[in-house]
This record gives sequence, structure tokens and C-alpha cells, in this order.
Amino acid sequence: MIVMLTQDLSKGFAPWKEMYLENKNQLNSLGGKLIFAGPHKDDNNKMMVLMEFDSPESMKAFAGHEELRAKRAAAGAILESNVVTVMGDESFTE
Repeated sequence: MIVMLTQDLSKGFAPWKEMYLENKNQLNSLGGKLIFAGPHKDDNNKMMVLMEFDSPESMKAFAGHEELRAKRAAAGAILESNVVTVMGDESFTE
């Protein structure tokens, strides 16, 4: 399942990217994989992420992982601003 996440940042995109690179193995072990992440062209404090999860349970495990939530917040992610959209069953990647 593919998920689109948008969120606001308080420290710009670079700290979030660094946090992701340091923790991507943990994401992968939970059944998640990053497809794309990037800031808005005109606002480095707004970002969009596309992720693929093995299952709805994988997505819930990621969302509820307190250690990763704390690391994302420390990197400047404003967690309350997250908007998660599950993409349709016909979604695909190449």
C-alpha cells in the first residue's frame, strides 16, 4: 500500500532528511519503504513523502513507534500537522 504524507517542519528539510538517513533501516524493518521525500520549492518548512508499506499493520507499527516519533519531532517534524492519505489500490511504482 502506498501512502502520501504531508507535514510542516520547524527546522527546514535538511534535519529531517538526516534523521531519515540515520533511521531508514528501522523503517524498513517495520515493513516501510521511502519512495520519495522533498520540501516544497517555495517553502522549506513544508514537505511531502510517499511511502510504501507491506500492509496496513506495517503502517500502524510505523505510526505508533514512539522512538521514531520522538526522532522525527527532534528533527523538526510538527507531528500534529501530518496529513496521511492512503492511495488507491491501482497505484503503482516503477
